[in-house]
Amino acid sequence: MAKPSSKKSLGHAEHSKAAHTHSLAGEFLRPIKITMLGAGSGFTPKLVNDVLRTPGNKGGVIALVDIDLKRLSAMKRLIGKVIDLVGAKGWKVIASPDRRAMLKGSDYIVNCIEVSGLECVRHDNDIPAKYGVSQCIGDTIGPGGLFKALRTIPVWLAALRDAEELCPEAIVLNYTNPMNMLCLAAQRTSAMSVVGLCHSVQGTSHLLSKRAGIPYDAMEWECAGINHLAWFVKLRHQGKDLYPLLKKLAEQDIAGKPSNPDDVGDIVRKDMMLHFGAFITESSGHLSEYLPYYRKRPEILEKYGRSGYDGETSFYADNWPTWRKNADASREAMLKGKESITWDRTWEYASWIIEAREKDSPFRIHGNVSNNVEGSGALITNLPASGCVEVACMVDRNGINPTRFGALPPQMAALCASNMSMFELGATAAIERSKEAAIYALMLDPLTAAMCSPAEIKKMTLELFEAEKSFLPKYK
Repeated sequence: MAKPSSKKSLGHAEHSKAAHTHSLAGEFLRPIKITMLGAGSGFTPKLVNDVLRTPGNKGGVIALVDIDLKRLSAMKRLIGKVIDLVGAKGWKVIASPDRRAMLKGSDYIVNCIEVSGLECVRHDNDIPAKYGVSQCIGDTIGPGGLFKALRTIPVWLAALRDAEELCPEAIVLNYTNPMNMLCLAAQRTSAMSVVGLCHSVQGTSHLLSKRAGIPYDAMEWECAGINHLAWFVKLRHQGKDLYPLLKKLAEQDIAGKPSNPDDVGDIVRKDMMLHFGAFITESSGHLSEYLPYYRKRPEILEKYGRSGYDGETSFYADNWPTWRKNADASREAMLKGKESITWDRTWEYASWIIEAREKDSPFRIHGNVSNNVEGSGALITNLPASGCVEVACMVDRNGINPTRFGALPPQMAALCASNMSMFELGATAAIERSKEAAIYALMLDPLTAAMCSPAEIKKMTLELFEAEKSFLPKYK
């Protein structure tokens, strides 16, 4: 995990600006090497495009790694085409399924791996559904998130062990879910500097400024918690609290009398804001899985849930295989010139971290890092120090420097802690290949515990292990 700096980063986090609103001054001092693990991912083209469009870069190597040779070949050709289109001088792209060959000498590693998801997504969704556990996405927490972690973390930790040998000074940027459990496993077992990156803080902060009718750069805000369950504890404009307005709008939406017909969904987050006091970073469908409130009875889900990402049951399992096929078809269309590859630089944090470090120009992100500051206590003081939290971090030549947040309001901290207890045991289960720890993890999962008895949870967990046994070697 990223190691907190006691020298310059322990001040209270102030308001943040989106990464894409400006560029950083200066030039890179050197060419760099970036290795993309799981390079067939949909993240890869735009993340690489972001780097190529970074002002002042000196070129370097984009190294692609994927065990799917067809996707790897297509991505190498596509990245070559993007390099030519951008006119990015000094860059070259190489590719191999041999992870170690590509990792050697890397300055940055971007992790986007997917382990056996296509083969297991129906098991992850359908077996829990038999026990009454309704999932919308199911890749971060709950039965689906746990079993994705159990398949993914052993591969992830093997890659980190290779990196310790071949490029120990590299910064590792993780985009793979389940974010918290992957980062927690790295925190416990690896010497690499790892930060978990999501786009929910950027996206939600822009959404809130739009709902409040406030120019984004004029909004003051603070956000902290854990990935997908971070809280905007401060939202102000020119010293005025924006929450009274946002809560009034939310009440109207929940009552079925929206003031904006284009913004009638996202009901779970709006309801949580009314009852817990602040808005949360993750979309309503995903969020509903992290809580014991919204998916336990059909009438509640009907009231608060909506279609698609807004809460639809089995949405991810029903659609993800098709999305994957469509992504491959889109990639082929890009290669044939039938689909545009002219993209602006995005607000994904990867290129901004690289730019800030290479230019030694401080820049604030929100990253998933260890809550423990050696000798100084926790970044979020009322969450477990052994856990992984999402807080503001300053990036410069010294790397990722997490900032101290302090205490969350107690009701918000308690919900984060309920998820962290599950993540703690989930990471243990993956590190130790322990079925017993996996069973305990789901016994502490908020949604699963709301739906099932301990005996049912144990039976369900063992049924999942049996269904996915060929993808879960060495678990005992």
